[in-house]
Amino acid sequence: MNTPRNPYLTVDVIIEFEDESGEPGVVMIERKNPPNGWALPGGFVDYGESLETAAVREAREETSLDVELIRQFHAYSDPMRDARQHNVTVVFIARPIGGALEARDDARRAGVFKKNSLPTEIAFDHRDILSDYFSRKY
Repeated sequence: MNTPRNPYLTVDVIIEFEDESGEPGVVMIERKNPPNGWALPGGFVDYGESLETAAVREAREETSLDVELIRQFHAYSDPMRDARQHNVTVVFIARPIGGALEARDDARRAGVFKKNSLPTEIAFDHRDILSDYFSRKY
């Protein structure tokens, strides 16, 4: 009998954030571990954990920010979106409600980026997610 294989469930968080000059942008983290590049804060949903709880936890773990979720943005499920395995992500939009932006956990650096100043090397399909966000596609 074949054991069914299912994709892994992840969350990603678009944290709307004003930089030092007061300009709005979004928080991204530079990953410590492969795949390399900049990414939205996020990670795997733990067994018994809601999507919302996972999103808040991952944001705090990687950015030191406490966030309030504004809304669920969209789900991304292309089996090729992560070369490591088939991961489905549910993306949330959030705003910071506490803490100071600082890279932690598996983040090397954290920064605030605008639509026209995104990093060159972006991991996974996060460039597509941000394109959808900035174009207000969903």
